[in-house]
Amino acid sequence: MAKHHVCPVWVGYLLASPLRKLLQNPKKILSLYIKEGMKVLDIGSAMGFFSLPLAKMVGSEGKVICVDLQEKMTKALEKRAHKAGVLNRIETRLCNENSLGLDDLNEEIDFALAFAIVHEVPDANSFFFELYQAIKPSGKVLVAEPKGRISENDFNKSVSISEQNGFKVIERPGIGRSHSVVLYK
Repeated sequence: MAKHHVCPVWVGYLLASPLRKLLQNPKKILSLYIKEGMKVLDIGSAMGFFSLPLAKMVGSEGKVICVDLQEKMTKALEKRAHKAGVLNRIETRLCNENSLGLDDLNEEIDFALAFAIVHEVPDANSFFFELYQAIKPSGKVLVAEPKGRISENDFNKSVSISEQNGFKVIERPGIGRSHSVVLYK
């Protein structure tokens, strides 16, 4: 993920606000895709707005792998996960600008979430290639991008790049203030 596009840490506190649930409720958005025992990837997890509900949804046998570029974000996420009693279901990882660092997860991920993150990566082709390698056959990815920052045309370019890397579009769910798509491997 490119540093010049990275969300400032102070914005992470705003993104983790309970008020955000009024427009983007994690349980409502994700409950159709998540089952207990799943291994889930939250890319650009920040302070865990989606990660913590995901950890509850996957249950004690599941795992949420949270990837972010900023150590301050992952440390804040770990503190919040501990307070919520789900730290044992969460694994935090730091990525770098050029790689998600998922080489050890080849076809292990049941579901991945890329919420407001694709526009921050310097190379969408590499991003979707790495993601495709990590997703299990028949696994799904939910990609959502903010309508206020990303045009529909740019979002569709990202979707096209995902398809060039092997994903298939299976759904375009309605998510508040977002362009969104569910991809299938």
